[in-house]
Amino acid sequence: MAPTKVLAGARVVLPTGTVDDGRVTVEGTRIADTAPADAETVDLSGHWVVPGFVDLHNHGGGGASFTGGTAEDVLKGVHTHHLHGTTTVVASAVTGDLDFLGRQAGMLAELAQQGDIAGIHFEGPFISPCRKGAHDEGLLRDPDPAEVRKLLDAAHGHARMVTLATELPGGLDSVRLLAEHGVIAAVGHTDATYEQTLQAIDAGATVATHLFNAMPPLGHRSPGPITALLEDERVTVELINDGTHLHPAALRLAFHHAGAARVAFITDAMDAAGFGDGRYMLGPMEVEVADGVARLVEGGSIAGSTLTLDRAFKRAVTVDGLPVEDVVRAISANPARLLGLDDRIGSLEPGKDADLVVLDAGFDLVGVMRRGEWVVDPRLG
Repeated sequence: MAPTKVLAGARVVLPTGTVDDGRVTVEGTRIADTAPADAETVDLSGHWVVPGFVDLHNHGGGGASFTGGTAEDVLKGVHTHHLHGTTTVVASAVTGDLDFLGRQAGMLAELAQQGDIAGIHFEGPFISPCRKGAHDEGLLRDPDPAEVRKLLDAAHGHARMVTLATELPGGLDSVRLLAEHGVIAAVGHTDATYEQTLQAIDAGATVATHLFNAMPPLGHRSPGPITALLEDERVTVELINDGTHLHPAALRLAFHHAGAARVAFITDAMDAAGFGDGRYMLGPMEVEVADGVARLVEGGSIAGSTLTLDRAFKRAVTVDGLPVEDVVRAISANPARLLGLDDRIGSLEPGKDADLVVLDAGFDLVGVMRRGEWVVDPRLG
């Protein structure tokens, strides 16, 4: 077993607040209470230590796709996000033929069983053609509970979230089905009214898929889904904080109304994250990435992002002016809670996995530890 490590001297963000000149003891794969006299000390003075990031909504990275790639592709994409501080990744699929999605879910379920990913998110095909974004309209379908159940079965217990346009026929019954099976029902790619969205929440929907994006804008006479999702205490709202999907004022509005306890930062990343500009496939749709912004070749809709969560963290603090502690909740603690994994990840507490990120004084990433092993060693920088 590797020697016990004591990470010392940094500003450590704990659930109770930030501790200056703090210490985190790592014994094996876990955070420990105390350290033996012969423990290895890693001096992180002048740095921040925060929990590893948890991404609920991610389609790939490093040039590799979770939506149609092989197991090796998925592992490559996951490793790319590990390098950027995301120590827990949910693999998101996009709209496709049900049989194809079932086969992809079976492969992803094996990786989830091995602990390489934290589960599967189905974004489509049960979404609105009016708000399809970068999804193939010809493959969209109403959320028939029997078909939703078919995808859950294909995931062998590793489905974590399904995004639905809950106003479509079968939508509310599908939400109830998901809630009964302990799977997150997320409202997204929806053309629902305010009243219809409230019905979905009452039926068991608990997440807003990338709030503001792929849904009707907020109106003063027709408040739509945004208002319903922001005001209901049962809902956590996903935000893509890349400077493209959201104006900073919209992000601050979401934080103000939902509060830090109900926000989850996501990437909605596609293959190009951590890789570069060029042409890619997002499911069956061709995407052009230019200057880090992904858009469909046909039609020009934004097609996921090239975001990594270390960039989202830095932007939240340095551009949006959010307190570090609130950003940690949104990027680690809240998504861990939603996944039902907050007994193991999401905060720096004894007994939990030693998943953590080291940031310098300017909030640039310099170190990543996953399950007690350095993925990025801050001593080598």
